Amino acid sequence: MSITTEEELLGMKRVSKAVAYTLKEMRNFAKPGISTKQLDDFGGEILQDLGAKSAPRLTYQFPGWTCISVNNEVAHGIPSAHKILKEGDLVNVDVSAELNGFWSDNGGSFVLGEDLHQHQLLVDASKNILKKAINQIKGGVKISEIGRLIETEARKSGFKVIKNLTGHGVGRSLHEAPHEIANFYDRYNFDRFRKNTTVAVETFISTASSIAETKEDGWTLIGNKGGFVAQHEHTILITGDKPLILTAENDIWI
Repeated sequence: MSITTEEELLGMKRVSKAVAYTLKEMRNFAKPGISTKQLDDFGGEILQDLGAKSAPRLTYQFPGWTCISVNNEVAHGIPSAHKILKEGDLVNVDVSAELNGFWSDNGGSFVLGEDLHQHQLLVDASKNILKKAINQIKGGVKISEIGRLIETEARKSGFKVIKNLTGHGVGRSLHEAPHEIANFYDRYNFDRFRKNTTVAVETFISTASSIAETKEDGWTLIGNKGGFVAQHEHTILITGDKPLILTAENDIWI
């Protein structure tokens, strides 16, 4: 969305703080032995306490408050009482919500406990690449050039990118224009980032796959060639200089 008033900026700051705080608290709550449904219910309670409504539930009737993907799942994992977290799991939590007519989105992958399966390099690459990408975004910058940066940095780190999952505009709904902030150089995308707009920028850094495919449940995404994927996402306000990271409170860079 385009931010034209102080009231709109305040609205985006409030909802962004809500989703960022929820993500941080869910990450802190996650531990071996609990189910992904317990983790999701914990996050859902926080959102409700803050007066926020789950965006995937509101928009798509998603069967959970948040998306929780584990190990080989790329995104949109359904919380389940039968899915028990284990030491060393690669866990991704994606939290998006609506509050007073404003929408915000953020997410992050992390290793649960000890890094038994050497996922931390992938997680760190995803975090660092997102930081580099966001620091290059300002009004007038070509969206495709940010995609080029993400893909180039992924290759330098020995990884690939998922090409059919992208960042997007956000603000008055969960997904707005620009609809495709890709993780690769799309030479057919001539759009530029616009000053004073809000977007959700996310990395999908992969060990083996380049396409995410939907499982039989109709929601969960897995890689077309297997492997693992780390995702990190911030909602930002684009300016004429460095962007304002509205979801900074999720502490994914600490």
